[in-house]
Amino acid sequence: MPDAVDVVAGILWRDGQFLAVERPEGKPQAGYWEFPGGKVEPGETPQAALVRELQEELGLTPTAFTFWQEKTHAYEHIRVRLLFFHVTAFTGDIVANEGHRWQWFVPGATNGAPFLEADTEIVAELADNCPRSRTCA
Repeated sequence: MPDAVDVVAGILWRDGQFLAVERPEGKPQAGYWEFPGGKVEPGETPQAALVRELQEELGLTPTAFTFWQEKTHAYEHIRVRLLFFHVTAFTGDIVANEGHRWQWFVPGATNGAPFLEADTEIVAELADNCPRSRTCA
């Protein structure tokens, strides 16, 4: 399998909840939920990619974010190196520019929403480490 593709993922926080988006029809793994983000372009820093992807995907501009952790995952069709960032402040109103659904989730209460394989451990870690009264960012 070729080298891993670098992908940024933003864990956006608001009132103790994190934002997730559902992959739309026509995309690989449609119907699964994930953290918003996308591929890092050649010559682009992960931080710049995070800002660009959140603006393109959701119309949001992150204004306070920190790198949290890295995870590599091999899907059948691609291997990704995910760079997760906690986003604790952003401007703009959510606009689903790619036609996908979005939802705020309380850590530990995703109501059975199916998350991508690469994100399931992250969702579980958020549930284990984030008291409902605050964010873990």
